[in-house]
Amino acid sequence: QVQLVESGGGLVQTGGSLRLSCAASGHTFSRYAMGWFRRAPGQEREFVAAISWSGSSTLYADSVKGRFTISRDIPKSTVTLQMNSLKPEDTAVYYCASTTTRWGRASADYDYWGQGTQVTVSS
Repeated sequence: QVQLVESGGGLVQTGGSLRLSCAASGHTFSRYAMGWFRRAPGQEREFVAAISWSGSSTLYADSVKGRFTISRDIPKSTVTLQMNSLKPEDTAVYYCASTTTRWGRASADYDYWGQGTQVTVSS
């Protein structure tokens, strides 16, 4: 069984920083890509960032480019999303997801999802 557990969410002021982590376990194959998505109140889920299985390639949504950084620690099976210069528009529940096939911006390409962690940015 694959499990993804997010942590690190919380309340932060505009311009502040937060670091989200996602711990993965139970993958049958070692090569799996990871992605971060978010859902704001009353909004649809949207892509945030993704990283390849090796960690050599990354993708970012335009809205977070230059502010967020995704990385992974393969030995620890952990993926991190460093969020800087946070804005109220970043307020959402953040989810991590994994895929052993194609990866990118489409949520449908991901097979497993965590339960999410709340990020709230106050003005």
